Amino acid sequence: MRKKEICILLVTGLLAFACQPKRIAKSFRGVDNRLSVLLNFDHLSSPLLLSGKEGLFFFETKEGRTWITDEPEEEVWTDSSYVASWSRKDRVVSMTVASQGDSYYLSLYADNGQDILKWGLGLNASDDEYFTGLFERAVDGNQTESWKEGIQTAMNLRGEAVDMLIKPTLSLYTPFYLSSNNYGMFVEGTWPGHYDFCKTNEDMVLIEFEGPSFSAVFYTADNPATIVQQHSLAVGPTLVPPKWAFEPWRWRDNHEHKQTYYDGTEVKAPYNSQLVEDILMMEAFGIPCGVYWVDRPWAKGVYGYADFEWDPQRFPEAKAMLNWLGERDVKFMLWIAPWVAGDMQQVAHEKGYSVPMKGPAGGIDPDSAALIDFTNPEACKWWQENGPEKMLKQGVAGFKLDRSEELVPETRDVLFADGRSAREVRNDYPVLYAKTVHESAKKIHGDDFALLTRAGYTGSSKYTSFWGGDIGSPQEGLRAAIIALLRSSVIGYPVWGSDIGGYWQGDLDREVFARWLAFGCFNPIMEVGPTEDLAPWSMDSEPGYDEELIAIWRVYARLHSDLADYSHQYAVEANETGMPIVRPLFLHFPEQSDAWSDWQTFLYGEDILVSAIWQKGVELHRMYLPAGERWVDAWNPGDVFEGGQWIEVESPMYKIPLFIREGAQTELGNIQQLYEESLQISQKKPDLFVLEKEAF
Repeated sequence: MRKKEICILLVTGLLAFACQPKRIAKSFRGVDNRLSVLLNFDHLSSPLLLSGKEGLFFFETKEGRTWITDEPEEEVWTDSSYVASWSRKDRVVSMTVASQGDSYYLSLYADNGQDILKWGLGLNASDDEYFTGLFERAVDGNQTESWKEGIQTAMNLRGEAVDMLIKPTLSLYTPFYLSSNNYGMFVEGTWPGHYDFCKTNEDMVLIEFEGPSFSAVFYTADNPATIVQQHSLAVGPTLVPPKWAFEPWRWRDNHEHKQTYYDGTEVKAPYNSQLVEDILMMEAFGIPCGVYWVDRPWAKGVYGYADFEWDPQRFPEAKAMLNWLGERDVKFMLWIAPWVAGDMQQVAHEKGYSVPMKGPAGGIDPDSAALIDFTNPEACKWWQENGPEKMLKQGVAGFKLDRSEELVPETRDVLFADGRSAREVRNDYPVLYAKTVHESAKKIHGDDFALLTRAGYTGSSKYTSFWGGDIGSPQEGLRAAIIALLRSSVIGYPVWGSDIGGYWQGDLDREVFARWLAFGCFNPIMEVGPTEDLAPWSMDSEPGYDEELIAIWRVYARLHSDLADYSHQYAVEANETGMPIVRPLFLHFPEQSDAWSDWQTFLYGEDILVSAIWQKGVELHRMYLPAGERWVDAWNPGDVFEGGQWIEVESPMYKIPLFIREGAQTELGNIQQLYEESLQISQKKPDLFVLEKEAF
């Protein structure tokens, strides 16, 4: 691997320095006489100044925080590395900066550091520097802050602080952020940390991480796309689901087995009534469905999830039901969690396969469930054989992996089987969970399976795809979903979807639902609820049978299905090159300032330009068309626009602004005609008595 020369020059005061382009310079700077290290890595728009609030960096023990403020006592440098050391009481503290390939490494450590609890440092930030990454939620804190009315924070994290500790339920994290200064920084390991992007100090990024040592990688390139690719490949490669996973999905939250369908027709079908209703109605409307998943409760027991045994009252003839779906080319997936209940709970405790559960949380009482220790190989094997593999052998095609963050303890006194504390494992637990399920799915189905996971951390993308947790249903919830999609793409989670309509749906609005259907079409995973066991033909607000929503669903489900090969192609590209499927404009057009500011507009693959609308009442939508290309209006292919301008697009409730790069081979067909056809079809209410009779 190519090594880059690093030239070291020691200066004091504010002396100028000159050296080779690849250099590190150490100096005392400013009136505070604070020790700093200048990192002039390749491709940076301006050099990075490594320096904290009170010194170069700090480490912390139970006795307090110690800042490094003086000249190093020993320095060692080579063509590709620099090591500085300081004596502090009974330990030697060191800093190493080294280059390897296209990356630079920064390490802080001590030769007697078992009692060190935390490390911290700072990096300078220019006035207009842009930061994004770290997690899918818009802002830190309670998840509802991300869809709070009036929220302004979008993709840019400047002015925000973030705790790097996975929180429910928007739970995709990774300690990687991208800077418009042509670098990305990734912190290795799984210990919790904290970022402060110019919130405390307006010209400084402050970074703190727990653990006995600190190690970070700086990726640099002359464009942000390459930096994102470097990181994705380093922590991946990302999983490529089968093509059927890029077909539209349908789900409900409770799946009651009722005596009548939504319209009062008596149920005579032998399977779960709501599942049958969905399949028959979607077939009647011509709404494609490639995946149907069932959430909890689906099994026996107080939580509807005991012993991986079907609840025969809710899901009669479950195995035959799977065959019935298979005959219709519909894959079936199940909700699972990393805890067990029923008889399996007792076995897990007796055999030492569980760890103490933080709780009660998420409606789960630790007295009636056992959290599996996925660092214990025997526990993994037992759980795999008696859980996921048992269901996979029945024909289940994959799983929705829920609940891997809020029940895991956060303390240092709880130890897992591999010797690590719960504090260190907390962020890693979702990775171990996904890896364990991935092993089972691959064992039973080869590569023909799909997993959809709520929580993730470094390495998760090798094993699973993701959805955006329990997002709220107001218009700001859709806003949060747009940000989550784009952030997830930047931090290495390319295959992602959201609960269309939101999960918490007490105030679901039909216009927001329509906009979400359109946005969800251009997510790699399009999964349609809504949660309250509803459908556009059985809404709990007027009109209950919503012809317009049915038509809109049909349009975007058919578009999404038509794009399945396209989506799969770009998932393969994400696996091989690290380039995400969904691309914020700045990944392709970093030199255009408007590409950084228009966060609602993004590329789906290389050819399709989408501008998501989240606010109610929008009839004219303003969006940026990137310069250097001509853009064809997908709704009116005769209209071609020069890039490099902001335009206003007529956007009635059914229409999402959509453009194709001129010269691209991608075609979307006559979308306006598809909508008009869909309206005509939705006006003819299907007769479930006839549909059921024909199906059974």
